[in-house]
Amino acid sequence: VGRKRGGRSFGGHSEQENTLNQLLVEMDGFNTGQTNVVVLAATNRMDILDKALLRPGRFDRQIYVPAPDIKGRASIFKVHLQVLKTLLNKNELSRKMAALTPGFTGADIANVCNEAALIAARDLHADIIWK
Repeated sequence: VGRKRGGRSFGGHSEQENTLNQLLVEMDGFNTGQTNVVVLAATNRMDILDKALLRPGRFDRQIYVPAPDIKGRASIFKVHLQVLKTLLNKNELSRKMAALTPGFTGADIANVCNEAALIAARDLHADIIWK
């Protein structure tokens, strides 16, 4: 929704631009002093945001949340591995996988675990194995 506007569509505004314009109008309405509205947003692509979103009175404060470190990734792996069946030691597997996945986010780790389960099912394994 917040992608930079301009130059991509022929003749008129695209639906994405119309949606962004409406969001900006609505956000300006929050500053009337009659509402107690807080709007939060998240992105991993600050570089493509329309600058109008970041002006004062809109999303004018940013908090950078980095991808988890190795300890954080191991903790996230533990959470996602809890529900999966494996004969491997889940604590050890979490540490190994964390070491192999620098820069991965929680969503990336969830996807790795889901893919492991799908591969095990496809290969007709009753549990997840290390390959």
